[in-house]
Amino acid sequence: MPLANNVYSNPSQLLQRNESLFKDKNILVAGNIVDDYPIHLETLAQSTTFCFNDYRYYSVLVNKLTASECHFTANYQTDKQFDLLLIFLPKAKQETQYLLANLTPYLQDNAEIILVGEKNCGIKSAGSLLTPYASKTNIIDSARHCSVLYTLLEKAVPIFKQTEWIKTYPININGTELQICSLPGVFSYGELDKGSELLLENLPENLTGSLLDFGCGAGVIACYLLKKHPHLCIDLIDINSYALASAKLSLTENNLQGNVFPSNVFSDVNNKYDLLISNPPFHSGKETDYHAAETFISQSPTHLKNKGILSIVANKFLKYEPLLQNAFTNMKLTNENNRFKVLTCIK
Repeated sequence: MPLANNVYSNPSQLLQRNESLFKDKNILVAGNIVDDYPIHLETLAQSTTFCFNDYRYYSVLVNKLTASECHFTANYQTDKQFDLLLIFLPKAKQETQYLLANLTPYLQDNAEIILVGEKNCGIKSAGSLLTPYASKTNIIDSARHCSVLYTLLEKAVPIFKQTEWIKTYPININGTELQICSLPGVFSYGELDKGSELLLENLPENLTGSLLDFGCGAGVIACYLLKKHPHLCIDLIDINSYALASAKLSLTENNLQGNVFPSNVFSDVNNKYDLLISNPPFHSGKETDYHAAETFISQSPTHLKNKGILSIVANKFLKYEPLLQNAFTNMKLTNENNRFKVLTCIK
């Protein structure tokens, strides 16, 4: 979550050393925004527009950025033109390419493009991602294992078409066939994750009632369940705007209906369910982060009906069993292989 007392992330601290770049500019900002620096950034520029892809930071900052436009989106569209694009480098190269393709059409000629990020996210080689837009890119500052890349938009850019970035792939589990759509930045982009596959192969039979798919990603789990059990009422939640957009695309592709919305774990969830299901996320950027999964497990009983079921899949090295035993009195190992395990609890 946003860091306390203006202790910014390393990329934001590096930007602080180069704030003359932002004076009196009309700035479009996107990417891996993970702290409160946008609040300060909007005081420097003539105007600021933020495109968040992480609901955790969007939901905290949207009411604090009173002088800015804020969007939680996977496909920004506007009539405005900007003279500076700032991208906090995401962890996935394809996501950076997607952001550049989506946002550069809204830049003026010779607008400035700035990428900032850490070495472990690939900032040193990120200059190659700017080749379609400029002939030369400069590293204008480096510190704290981060760099700032700077260039000018010199080349014409095509109109952005999101459909060109969607990877659609078939899956077949237990005879159930689906077409799954995914955008860059989504977990297991363009392929079925082996953990989710094991989970789907080991679900309870004859499911009825309501279900919540936590960390829905591209919607694989929900689509499979809706195809097998058409009368289920399913909510799909995630913090990632690209995941939510992908889940909606997957549902549409398979002629299925589900309720897709953003939520930071249970922050925007008000219902109780017959089944909670998840391949819980345990990464935030390049770092291992169990917070979301731990919160999901500990708060799950509150969001389950009596005799409701929690079913998750996890990498075998993740120690979720103690957390589940603290939250539930009835837990069992449903299945496992050399990499993953399926754990099931009953309220």
